[in-house]
Amino acid sequence: MKAKPRPSPRVSVPPPKSWAIPSKFVISKRIRWSACASPQTALLPPHPLPPAYKSSPKSQTLLHPHPPRTHPSSDAISDDLPKSAARAREGEGRIRPMATMQHQAAAAPPSTTTGGGQRAMDLYEKLEKVGEGTYGKVYRAREKATGRIVALKKTRLPEDDEGVPPTAMREVSLLRMLSQDPHVVRLLDLKQGVNKEGQTILYLVFEYMDTDLKKFIRGHRNNREKIPEATVKILMYQLCKGVAFVHGRGVLHRDLKPHNLLMDRKTMALKIADLGLSRAITVPIKKYTHEILTLWYRAPEILLGATHYSTPVDIWSVGCIFAELVTNQPLFPGDSELQQLLHIFKLLGTPNEEVWPGVDKLPNWHVYPQWKPTKLSTLVPGLDADGYDLLEKMLVFEPGKRIPAKKALEHPYFNDVRKEMH
Repeated sequence: MKAKPRPSPRVSVPPPKSWAIPSKFVISKRIRWSACASPQTALLPPHPLPPAYKSSPKSQTLLHPHPPRTHPSSDAISDDLPKSAARAREGEGRIRPMATMQHQAAAAPPSTTTGGGQRAMDLYEKLEKVGEGTYGKVYRAREKATGRIVALKKTRLPEDDEGVPPTAMREVSLLRMLSQDPHVVRLLDLKQGVNKEGQTILYLVFEYMDTDLKKFIRGHRNNREKIPEATVKILMYQLCKGVAFVHGRGVLHRDLKPHNLLMDRKTMALKIADLGLSRAITVPIKKYTHEILTLWYRAPEILLGATHYSTPVDIWSVGCIFAELVTNQPLFPGDSELQQLLHIFKLLGTPNEEVWPGVDKLPNWHVYPQWKPTKLSTLVPGLDADGYDLLEKMLVFEPGKRIPAKKALEHPYFNDVRKEMH
């Protein structure tokens, strides 16, 4: 009689100290709709899976037994990540998700509801289309019961699959966790519906903000008015607060740009939105696509083909937004990846091994013209000394040397606004 095969043991791999990335959580490629029946339902399996296990042919590998090659400077971002990352680096047992989405959902706002009950269009009245997000149309709508104005994001689900699109589920799961911060747009409700063609529709209901930073900047540019320095500081402080919170929860936004920063005209409140491209940071560092971020705000390591990257890609975007707030013009308005790189190199100087160790090992690195850097005071006139210092720390070529969002909040540039907003 043959002995029953013993189940393969879980692999115990204490991560090296150089991995400064928390094993926060991983978003599956496809998750059945029933998995999000309520905000208290886990979006991921409640127990860690074996390192090389795949739940289905359509699911991502949750953990990989062999660490991929990391970015040369990926070990320098721990200041912007949770303390639990440090415990992971100390080798406390095998690698596992630090928190499943079940625990994260429990911390979500109690007002968040999902699925079932009345159809979305029984509860909300569409007023006008206000735009299109990365993965769906957005409408200004009215909640019929209360008269409250909301933003209704409509996403069509594929007909050939029982699962929710990974982009939509990623945004839902992350927003449930991140909605607790005042600088991230709040997810109020979640409904499933059916359109006239019988196609399944996912409705995400958000708090309504009456403009975005792109429109705000464009309005000042069209009127040939500079944004007041005090306003720039208030907006930048809120942006850094939001980014610090998102990074502190182990999430990369990956698409920070003025259009994705919603605003209230009266209060000057600013909130991060459109998390469709966001990713949870995991251990080991996962290989991500480099085809992300609107070109003008894309970090040079991504333009050079890096697929292992972390929070510094968002900091570069924040630096580009900072410069645009001051000048009313995008800092690096390239029209192709190559032109974008050349535009950055012309203004900030062509990097080399001394400035950015490992740059010549990146996939898209070639021999480029040698330009010397231009002073930031020439590129972005109108800042004080502290402003230039902060901007310079954000637009550093070597990713690991960019200032983390949490440290940016402590920069002297924000000394006066910090007192006002606390």
